[in-house]
Amino acid sequence: MNIIREEYLNRLIALRDKHIIKIVTGIRRCGKSTLFEIFQDYLINNGVSNDQIISINFEDYDYEELTDPHKLYEYIKDKITGNKKMYVFLDEIQNVNDFHKVVDSLFIKKNIDLYLTGSNAYMLSSEIATLISGRYVEIKMLPLSFKEYVQSTGDTNNLNKKYRDYIEFSSFPYVLELKKQYKEINVYLEGLLNTIILKDIVQRNKIADVLMLKSVLRFLFDNIGNQLSSKKIADTLTSNGRKIDSKTVEKYINSLMESYVIYQANRYNIKGKEYLKTLEKYYVVDIGLRYALLGQKSTDVGHILENIVYLELIRRGFEVYVGKVNELEVDFVAIDGKRTIYYQVSATVRDENTLKRELASLEKISDHYQKIILTLDEDPEADYNGIRRINVLEWLIDK
Repeated sequence: MNIIREEYLNRLIALRDKHIIKIVTGIRRCGKSTLFEIFQDYLINNGVSNDQIISINFEDYDYEELTDPHKLYEYIKDKITGNKKMYVFLDEIQNVNDFHKVVDSLFIKKNIDLYLTGSNAYMLSSEIATLISGRYVEIKMLPLSFKEYVQSTGDTNNLNKKYRDYIEFSSFPYVLELKKQYKEINVYLEGLLNTIILKDIVQRNKIADVLMLKSVLRFLFDNIGNQLSSKKIADTLTSNGRKIDSKTVEKYINSLMESYVIYQANRYNIKGKEYLKTLEKYYVVDIGLRYALLGQKSTDVGHILENIVYLELIRRGFEVYVGKVNELEVDFVAIDGKRTIYYQVSATVRDENTLKRELASLEKISDHYQKIILTLDEDPEADYNGIRRINVLEWLIDK
């Protein structure tokens, strides 16, 4: 089942023929290759011939010898025909040794429009980013949003049931093919997670203790939405009989973030307008992965909802921080350069004390930026002195 990822597709269409390298990044199996296929169909339907498209997926064994940069460059050069515009798609480019040298050489050719994907942030590490600085635009891709998942069902009825399915059965596009077969989905997600751990993390970072890496990952998955520090994680694991120091924890966390398995939300002092460097929060790229690792018993409705909202804000182009105002916390401070929006996320605020608690931190903020409480409650929208309370599922589908 191909879902037209319109947001990402439209960005590629807008950047078509612009003299800049288009790089789509994101976790394995989030839909990057399919996006390229859909975009190639678009090109063909808009006057581009098949021989103008060069497409290589470096996860495909047929192209293994092209991971040699010299062979790759010669292969592409041989396929360039005359002065026609050539559209070159290099999928999972991080598998090519010294790929930036090939990219540089292709970029300076006037008749090449270049598109890359990568499943590891290493490909845009500071060194490589410097080498191609100013010559690329990054499109950060995530698995299906709730809105895209709902669209795949054909209607917007019974959003609560669709939301439960969305978090239980995963947001990875291929899972839709498995039609809610829990065992098959679990096997798929476990296989995906093991591939990421072994290929993208252990091999690249030369990690010897895979079990310890999984222990750190399990701890992060089990503590989404909680304030954490590498020292706290190290101390907890050590007290549980798995001795590890905070520097090793930091190394493991960075490698998990590089592979887009987890995302870090730093803290932000709203009154002081300064970024804080301690007690970050972590969120997982897909709740289904979390269930696959921890089991179905690990259900924390509030933190799972918070995780979904965090990812949606990232999709919408915001930089997202955890807010601090005096001694209180604001779940998310979302900044996109033009505006700032404050969000509180709660499964329900029907209890008066819960509502007061969620309002308290937002009421402490003296500026006039928008303030919103997102909740699963199916109640009419409400306003509390300028603070809006809205249904999170309707917000997720842009209703």
